[in-house]
Amino acid sequence: MRADERLSSTAGDIVLRPLAHSSVQIEFSGHTIYVDPWSGADLSRARPSDLVIVTDADSGAHHLDPKALVKVRQPGGTVLMPASGSAKVPDGVVLANGATKTIGNVTVDAVAAYDLTPGEPFHAKGVANGYVLTMGGKRVFFAGVTECIPEIKALRDIDVAFMPMNLPNGRMTPNAVADCVRSFKPKVVYPYHYDQGYIARLAGRGDPKGAADAAASVKTLASLLQGVAEVREGNWYPVR
Repeated sequence: MRADERLSSTAGDIVLRPLAHSSVQIEFSGHTIYVDPWSGADLSRARPSDLVIVTDADSGAHHLDPKALVKVRQPGGTVLMPASGSAKVPDGVVLANGATKTIGNVTVDAVAAYDLTPGEPFHAKGVANGYVLTMGGKRVFFAGVTECIPEIKALRDIDVAFMPMNLPNGRMTPNAVADCVRSFKPKVVYPYHYDQGYIARLAGRGDPKGAADAAASVKTLASLLQGVAEVREGNWYPVR
């Protein structure tokens, strides 16, 4: 299990740090960037950030968490988000699916994120974003909560991909994630958002066996992608 992913780039090292569930901290070129900062992660020593990226506002506070934003966002910092987040972050910068924004030396491409399989919870097209961040010539993809849609299959030259797994209603099983990865061929894959019972267990509910099942699914994915992409396991679910 890795705490950090470190990439060499033309503008210095990029450090990708799994925090919890779907929350990631990035250190690049003297700046701290957060993707989906969440109070369920340990933010007690969070560095102030001038760029926060939010994938979704409608599927729970673990994506858009106003309390976490207060902790990590420095005054005047930019929050990039889908339009669904505007009520919670009125001064946020809205990116529609397919839009691009450059902040300093980071280029952010918003990629669609949505479900194909019917049934609630259902994420409709246009409500949420995934993102490709280009930093120092490296490309890092955060899929958000989504199935393997054509917009993801069309991606190319991805160095590291953060992919959701074990989503409700049988979406994004390890086999589905493996098929998706084969379509766009990232070099490294981090499954994330894969223990759907973790939030319930934090509140004293849920099945403890679910943690073991979720961890086993990561091993399954790694086996399915052997020789295709390197699967790495972040410390997404610290024991509380």
